[in-house]
Amino acid sequence: MCGICGLATTSRAPINEPALRAMNACIAHRGPDGDGFHIRPGVGLAMRRLAIIDVAGGDQPIANEDETLWVVYNGECYNFPDMHKELEGRGHVFRTRTDTECILHLYEDHGDDCMTRLRGMFAFALWDEKRGRLLAARDRLGKKPFYYAVQEGTLYFASELPALLAALPRRPEVDVQAIDDYLSLQYIPEPSTPYHGVFKLPAAHRLTWQAGDLRIERYWDLAYEPKHTAPLPDLMAELRRLLADAVHMRLLSEVPLGAHLSGGIDSSIIVALMAGMMGKPVKTFSAGFEEEKFSELPHARRVAEKYSTDHHEFTLTFNDIPATLAEVTRHVGEPFADPSALPLLRLSQLTREHVTVALNGDGGDEAFAGYWRYWLDPWADAYLKLPGALTRRILPAALRRIPDRADRPVGGSLINGLKRLEALALTDRRASLLRWGSYFSPTQKAELWNAEERQALDMRRAERLQADAWQNAPAHRYLDRTLYADNATYLPGDLLVKADRMTMAASLEGRSPFLDHELAAWAARLPQKYKLRGRTGKWILRQTFKDLLPPEILKRGKQGFGIPVGAWLRGPLHAWASQRLLDPHGPLSGWFDPAAVARLLEDHQRGRADHGKRLYALVMLAEWKEQSGNG
Repeated sequence: MCGICGLATTSRAPINEPALRAMNACIAHRGPDGDGFHIRPGVGLAMRRLAIIDVAGGDQPIANEDETLWVVYNGECYNFPDMHKELEGRGHVFRTRTDTECILHLYEDHGDDCMTRLRGMFAFALWDEKRGRLLAARDRLGKKPFYYAVQEGTLYFASELPALLAALPRRPEVDVQAIDDYLSLQYIPEPSTPYHGVFKLPAAHRLTWQAGDLRIERYWDLAYEPKHTAPLPDLMAELRRLLADAVHMRLLSEVPLGAHLSGGIDSSIIVALMAGMMGKPVKTFSAGFEEEKFSELPHARRVAEKYSTDHHEFTLTFNDIPATLAEVTRHVGEPFADPSALPLLRLSQLTREHVTVALNGDGGDEAFAGYWRYWLDPWADAYLKLPGALTRRILPAALRRIPDRADRPVGGSLINGLKRLEALALTDRRASLLRWGSYFSPTQKAELWNAEERQALDMRRAERLQADAWQNAPAHRYLDRTLYADNATYLPGDLLVKADRMTMAASLEGRSPFLDHELAAWAARLPQKYKLRGRTGKWILRQTFKDLLPPEILKRGKQGFGIPVGAWLRGPLHAWASQRLLDPHGPLSGWFDPAAVARLLEDHQRGRADHGKRLYALVMLAEWKEQSGNG
């Protein structure tokens, strides 16, 4: 696990070595165990290393036998022991015991398809000296990041956006359209970033650069057809085998490892499987809140007790928020408003005091239909077939009279869910995330932006991105299309950004068995009845692993790693947020109408609406704008 960066020119001219070293210094937290450089005319590669495998001999960059190929690599490929044997059998000579070196020899045998042999998480850049050519790739589901830009005939790339900006000769201009997308989604969707001319390499894509010619193409995709036809007992046995195999592969480590345990079904299954494979108690780590409605700590303790784990807990309070959100913004490097990044950062810091690697339950919801909106979508479609007078006027007017419940977890309040019905008729039915989301609608954004900015913006672009992913899905059924869209947008754009940046901020490697691409590909082809039954998501997971989990964990609905942001912004953080957002000289003053921001604050404070997540998004945007010098 590492951070990588580099640059490549259009000729064999000397590269800007100070710029390369500046980039590498920016990602020191991703690899505190050492650094490395490969500098030649036309190319510079650099990395920071977090030593997990071949601790003594796995420093990068790594070259092939005749040093005509060089690679820097961020990630873990869990099938590398088998690859070593296979490649040695074909005559390749290894200098290390790392997965990194396998990429070089796979490239010698398979060329640009080398990444298709890797099973794990990765972002790498490989320089072919003979051809003067760079090949880069990002893993199939988007665990590891890769930013890039081209300026003055030079390609720059880095694991994190601040590192890239540290080297660019010209400061790029802010892309206000991307900021508008952020207001809709809580993140900026790939390939965009907050800057013109700076991009994210999408998940499951590779990049080539040669003599100034930049090309990007997809190398893998999920497929939801044909459906599995085996009997249910056989499918359950195969699921158990695949997930157990994914967990077992991710226990490979020369340093201490443990698990993040939320008390939800996914992480609980991971801990249960780990407990059966390890010869000592699993070290488990959980985060919670003083507000009992939000905290999952009691559920996590129940699993920890069942498996006698070495359990550690952290409680986040509103007093931690100002300093923590500044730290979150610094590590993400762009506007990012998923509130669960706050507890994950602190949890990762606690975890790193004990272990270097932590397994987690990320990806289970997108593979097995765990979100409550999956079963609500068909009901929403039925609702929209009712007379327009009822859906657009009568019911919304009645629901507006009911006070919001900012003291409830997201998805945990029927009232909060019903109050979103008003937006259904105004949102593309294919954009499930925005249908049920609590961020800014196009109407709300139009009220928020100053007139000058508003005229230049496409306020439905984020909605179309979601709808296009749904429409282009390699699937026929509604749920499958929604799952595909979430895997293509929400998972790599939000959840895995959060997971990567918050764990790596603490120099902690996070591993996600549910994101094993072979498991994800198999799960995609499951018939819908095995994922969703009535209001119960992840049905086959519950049936397959019910012998391993306490009954109360199996019966729990989806809570998520939410935080009481609405309640805090209505109470102890109200004055702080108001000062941040209403400062006439503050970072947002040039973009937004202060009267519109003031109305959001007042309506939220008085309980007329739950604008908690919207206000949090604005606070995080202000923090980014101030930190980045764009205020």
